[in-house]
Amino acid sequence: MTQEHTVIFQPSGRRGKISHGTNVLEAARSLGVEIEAICGEKKTCGKCKIQIQEGYFEKFGVESKMSNVTPFTSDEERMLSSAEKDNNYRLSCLSEVQGDLLCFVPEEARGGQQVVRKKAGKLKYKPDPLLKIYYIEMKEPTIHDPEDDFLRIKQTLREQQGVVISRVDFFCLQNMTNKIREAKWKVTCFVLGDELVRVTPGKIEKYYGIAIDIGTTTVAAYLTDMQTGKVVATDSKMNPQVRFGEDVMSRISYSMQNPEGLGQMHKTIIDAINDIIGNLTEELNITSDDILEMVLVCNTAMHHILLNLEPKYVGVAPFPTAMAPAVDIKSRDLGLCINAAGNIHVLANEAGFVGADNCAVLINEEPYNSDESVLIIDIGTNGELLCGSKSLGVLSCSVATGPALEGAQIKFGMRAAPGAIEKVEIDVETLEPRYKVIGKADWHTDIAEVDTKGICGSGIIDVAAEFFRTGIIDKGGRFSKYAPTDRLRNDVDTGMPEYVLAWESETSIGKDIVITQGDVRAIQLAVGSIYAGAWIMMRELDIETIDKVVLAGAFGSHLSQFSCLLMGMFPDCDISNIFSVGNSAGDGARLCLVNKVKRKEADEWARKVRYVELTVFEDFERVFMKSMQFPHMDHPFPHVQHVLDEIPNWKKIAKEKKKRDKASAGAAS
Repeated sequence: MTQEHTVIFQPSGRRGKISHGTNVLEAARSLGVEIEAICGEKKTCGKCKIQIQEGYFEKFGVESKMSNVTPFTSDEERMLSSAEKDNNYRLSCLSEVQGDLLCFVPEEARGGQQVVRKKAGKLKYKPDPLLKIYYIEMKEPTIHDPEDDFLRIKQTLREQQGVVISRVDFFCLQNMTNKIREAKWKVTCFVLGDELVRVTPGKIEKYYGIAIDIGTTTVAAYLTDMQTGKVVATDSKMNPQVRFGEDVMSRISYSMQNPEGLGQMHKTIIDAINDIIGNLTEELNITSDDILEMVLVCNTAMHHILLNLEPKYVGVAPFPTAMAPAVDIKSRDLGLCINAAGNIHVLANEAGFVGADNCAVLINEEPYNSDESVLIIDIGTNGELLCGSKSLGVLSCSVATGPALEGAQIKFGMRAAPGAIEKVEIDVETLEPRYKVIGKADWHTDIAEVDTKGICGSGIIDVAAEFFRTGIIDKGGRFSKYAPTDRLRNDVDTGMPEYVLAWESETSIGKDIVITQGDVRAIQLAVGSIYAGAWIMMRELDIETIDKVVLAGAFGSHLSQFSCLLMGMFPDCDISNIFSVGNSAGDGARLCLVNKVKRKEADEWARKVRYVELTVFEDFERVFMKSMQFPHMDHPFPHVQHVLDEIPNWKKIAKEKKKRDKASAGAAS
């Protein structure tokens, strides 16, 4: 019998059992992972690069190491740089599987780039940034007026602009003496609060800052005009830390089990941000030296890794953070490639599992100013919830949605990249599906070449809701044995039921794409955890209904509100009061970049929000188990009851048909 090994590809999250001796490029393709190989596997292009991750990865139960692939070839020695070889790069077409592997596919080698959808929203407040610019014209020093340069700037700012400064950044001080003389004492001063951080010759009309939302899976950045608040350039990419684990607990575990783990992850995210800075400044034709301030938001674990703080204590009770309030750091101290005098402002964390990104959502959506009760759900690799109103106050909690909603833990799940099914509808009579694929303008029934690779998060939510609406699965998530469709079958290996969403002829991976019983269970766990968190917060606030539901996050903006409600992702609500607001964390970061009042408000409200630790509730497991049923085991859903009433009971229909057929046969005889 052929020996098999577990092979995992990041950042797609695709994994599977691969036979010993299989070419890694072939293994990737068999799992639906596209790697560039433009030479047609003639071993001449050097494009099909992978990076072998070394170490024991507890989440996957694998130990990955370089010796688990065949040795370097002479072709690889020629085509890979010494730096790449030192960093465990291989060419997938020249490597064979010899043991368990965790392979990271570099962005430039990916055949299908992930679609990172983090469009900027409209700011709700006028810009009033902490960082401002002022043009001044100074008098030259004379033998009778020999004051030092800094004092001369300080006095002129006060006299001409009414601005009071008390200090100067050391890097700025080192560089300003020549600049003000070259400019003949006519300069633009960049002032952050009461600190002089840059002096530039002549009059500057525009200046910029960058807001960045560092998610567990994606990083999105917004180059922003500080005077108008308008986003002038955006850039986004997969968070390269995904190679160390798909969720925060995996990354915390990696730092604990590998002595250099924290340093590796810290460097990885700093390098990624610097790449983004370079892309943004190049697009606008400015230099990174022109950027004097950045605002960063991220969850608590990402916050600690970003700042190179030990994250392991965040992962164990009582989940204390190393630093909760907002922090300001000089860019040169963090290694970020903007102006060396630039300021990096990281928003406050609310708790161990509710971080600065949730704080950004909080001050952007402002539930504390709402007369209505509001439930805000920021759905990502981790789910962060806010609930409350002006009169009730605001609670927050974190739920372990797991990576299922982003494609992991789903047999044919993938992230939102070309080839991923993103929307699904199923005919209630024929039980035939129609779906839409990222990268294709029309539904699959209207195009000749579908080229489906898998299914991403929004499609996963749709397909589960459609299964329930059409009676393919029951309230408990079990497949119906009586649903009249040849798309329902049993898996030949496990014997468990599965539904064929796309036939082999519609895919680019040479096999049927199916939704399994295990997939449905993973979705139930994710959806149930969100509902349970919301319900416990409502109980703590002593309310029984929610007036308004806000789906935040780039993922949330692509979900069907009807599908979410029908599945019971959150308590019943009028569907007209369910809103998708896009990347609210990114918008909150931009607000704090261009509005100093909102920045202060963020730090204050991070302390006012009461964090609810769900695990301390004795009945949490019971609440959670009931929440796994669609839409809920006990709670009513009047706003979708008309749909629930029309769900076919295929078992009952089959029995009635059998009874009619028997009666007809008897009458005929």
